[in-house]
Amino acid sequence: MTSPATRHDLGGLRTVPTQPFRRRGGSRPAPVRSPAYAHLSLEQLRELRARLADEQEKVSYWRRMLQARIDDVLSGASPAGDDGQRLATVLAPERLAAGRTALLRLLPGSGLPPLPGLAQLWDRRVDPADAQATTALALQLQVAQDALFTYRGALHERSAGATAELVARYREQPSLCLSALPLPRTAA
Repeated sequence: MTSPATRHDLGGLRTVPTQPFRRRGGSRPAPVRSPAYAHLSLEQLRELRARLADEQEKVSYWRRMLQARIDDVLSGASPAGDDGQRLATVLAPERLAAGRTALLRLLPGSGLPPLPGLAQLWDRRVDPADAQATTALALQLQVAQDALFTYRGALHERSAGATAELVARYREQPSLCLSALPLPRTAA
């Protein structure tokens, strides 16, 4: 058995245990339909899963970039001009809000956390010789990264729920699976 992996943040100032991925033997319980997704058509459910997957990729990227920024701050470096500006644009409140709003319209009450000020936090510079300011900025970046981690977890849960709903619908009506395939049209 493997021991849990550990993520070290802020140059070892904080250690966060993570759970390794484990496969378990045995059969899985039959999927059950969820009332939370009853209002969505099959196409809307597939669209929700696609949007969630897209958002998960973005959030994972943002988290990696924030970790790189934390490393840069702690090492005294700063992000390259163009890369920093591009990420600041991606992290702009309007872009973040637009993505969350789209998901909220599809599935009300998602509870996704807001991330105000992330672009400004990214752009903030400190004197590398000022240990207190450097640590403070690194901690604020870590808080933002933790918020993205929580957000990503919520996205994974929603994605798993939507997937379970699709599987339950397909199990009830196997022919629904065929509607996802790009089948050639037959002439009438």
